[in-house]
Formats: sequence, structure tokens, C-alpha cells
Amino acid sequence: VQLQAFGGGLVQAGGSLRLSCAASGRTFSTNAMGWFRQAPGKERAFVAAVRWYGGMTYYSDSVQGRFTISRDNAKNTVYLQMNSLEPEDTAVYYCAITLNDRSSYYYTRERTYDYWGQGTLVTVSS
Repeated sequence: VQLQAFGGGLVQAGGSLRLSCAASGRTFSTNAMGWFRQAPGKERAFVAAVRWYGGMTYYSDSVQGRFTISRDNAKNTVYLQMNSLEPEDTAVYYCAITLNDRSSYYYTRERTYDYWGQGTLVTVSS
């Protein structure tokens, strides 16, 4: 399985960006896809996740109400619409996929995910 993320860039505070992550390979058993981010000098942290079948979504408190995760099953693609961006959102954003049947309880944990994308940099200027 390969994941490729797109859409990062430089944006002013209050602006919006949309990240995309396309999955290829043996993705027929996808359980969920998620986004994590790693800010400079910090550990990687959960941002959002979506259950592949059913579409239930999950967010960290820091992005709830500003970010929206969605997926296109036919395209094996997950999106992260980011609105009202803040300088604190500056980070490298990673998409990830889990192929196994796992409870959503574990979606916030890095080790839940089987494969990771290469990361895309989002920079929010003040």
C-alpha cells in the first residue's frame, strides 16, 4: 500500500487549505484513514480520522469545528479541509491507513495505522 499526500503550502492566518491523500495498492480491506501532524520540536499528534465504511469522523479537540475530514471510496482518497487556520497549525501533515478491523477507540494512536504517507508541509503565517 502506498499513500501520497498533496495540498500543503503557505497560507495566512484565517485562511484555508485542503489536503488530499490517495491510497494505492491492496486497499480493499481499509478500515479507516487518518491525519496526523508534527509541529517543529513536537511529537506527531492525531488530527482526524474517518471510518472507511459508514463515514464516521473523529477529531482532536484542537481542530474540532475548523477541520473536516472526508473520503471518496471510489478514488481511495481522503481529504482534510482546513479552515480558520492558525499559526499553531503549522506542521508537517501525514496521512495514514489502517487495513485491520480496529475499534475507533484506537484511531488516535499512531500504532493503529499500518501505512503512512510522506507528509506535506503546512505553514500558517501570522
